[in-house]
Amino acid sequence: MNFPKEIKIAIQKAKNEDFFTYKWLDYCKKYSIDFILVDAYSNDIIEQVQGCDLFLWHYSNYDYRDQVFAKQLLFSLETSGIVVFPDFKTSWHFDDKLGQKYLLEAIQAPVIPTFVFYDKKSALDWANSTSFPKVFKLRKGSGSNNVILLKSKYEAKKYIQRAFGSGFPFYNQKASFFDRIIRHKRKGKFLLGLFKSLYRMFDVPDNLKFVSNEIGYVYFQDFIENDGFDIRVVVIGEIAFALKRFVRKGDFRASGSGYIIYDQKEINIDCIKIAFQVNESLKMQTVAYDFIISNVDGKPYIGEISFGYAATAYSACTGYWDRSLNFHEGKFEFQEVLFKQLIYSNNLRD
Repeated sequence: MNFPKEIKIAIQKAKNEDFFTYKWLDYCKKYSIDFILVDAYSNDIIEQVQGCDLFLWHYSNYDYRDQVFAKQLLFSLETSGIVVFPDFKTSWHFDDKLGQKYLLEAIQAPVIPTFVFYDKKSALDWANSTSFPKVFKLRKGSGSNNVILLKSKYEAKKYIQRAFGSGFPFYNQKASFFDRIIRHKRKGKFLLGLFKSLYRMFDVPDNLKFVSNEIGYVYFQDFIENDGFDIRVVVIGEIAFALKRFVRKGDFRASGSGYIIYDQKEINIDCIKIAFQVNESLKMQTVAYDFIISNVDGKPYIGEISFGYAATAYSACTGYWDRSLNFHEGKFEFQEVLFKQLIYSNNLRD
C-alpha cells in the first residue's frame, strides 16, 4: 500500500493498550509516515498541531478532562481543515445516550424503545401508566455502569425522584466494587481483587471524582426478553467484526461482563447486515453497535452505539465480514484497518 509521502500526523499518546492510538505510533514507523506526539491537555495544543494533516486521539469517557473539552477541540480542528479522529459525525453522541436516542430514531434504525423525560411530573405520569420491567440508564457510562432493571412503578418513581433531586454520580462506587471482584475472581485472583476494589472504593481517582452528577432528566428503555447475551458489532468502513457477550451471573447486563465468545457461527448475521446499513446513514469512521435479540419476535434491536471500545477485547476475533456478508477468516489488526482508512478516506491520497 502506497501512503501519501508528504503527510504529517499528530497523535495524542494513548493511556494504555485499550486505546486505538497505542499501536498507531508503530504503524507510522512501519510505513515511514512523519508524526509527532502532542499533549491535548496543554494550552498550546492548537499551535502543536499546526502543519499536520491529521490529528488522532482516542479520548476517554472516564476522564473528566476529556469530557470537558475533547469534542470541542476536535471539531475546532476539523473546522480548520485538519482531518481528525474521531470526527464530528463519529463522536458528537459519544457517551451520550440521549443524543443516540434522537439520532437512531431520526434515521429509523431498529432501536430499543426509549423514553426520556426532562421534568418530574411527566416522568411520574408515565411511570403510572406504563408496563414493567424497564431498564434505567444514565446518559453517560459504559460497561453497564449505572444500568438498573426496574421491576415496578414504585422503583421507577424512586429513581425519578432522585433524578430531579440530588441526581446520580457518574461513577457508581458500589457497582464498580462488585464488578471488579467478579473480574478478578474469574482470573483466580479473588483476594487481590478484593483489596484493590476496597482501595478504589475509598480512593476515587481524580479523573472520576471531578465528573459532575447526572441530574434533571430520566432515561428508560424497554426490557427486551432475550437469551442472556448481546451481540457487539464493530464497523470500520468496508468491514465488520463481532463478538458475543453473556450476562453476569444472576444479572441481565452483558456489557462489561467479560464473558465473551468469538465464534462467528454464534453471531446473528442480521446484526452484521443492520450494522452496515445503519452506518450508511451515520457515516461514522468506526462504530460499535450493541444488539439485543428479542425472544418475542426474533429481531435484533440496537441498545447503544459508541466510537470508543476497548481494543484488547477484539484481538481474539477470528475474522471479519465484508459488505456482501462474506466472512473472511483469519487474524487481523482492526487498529491498522482504521489507521489506513483514516488516511485514504480523507482526500490525503497522492
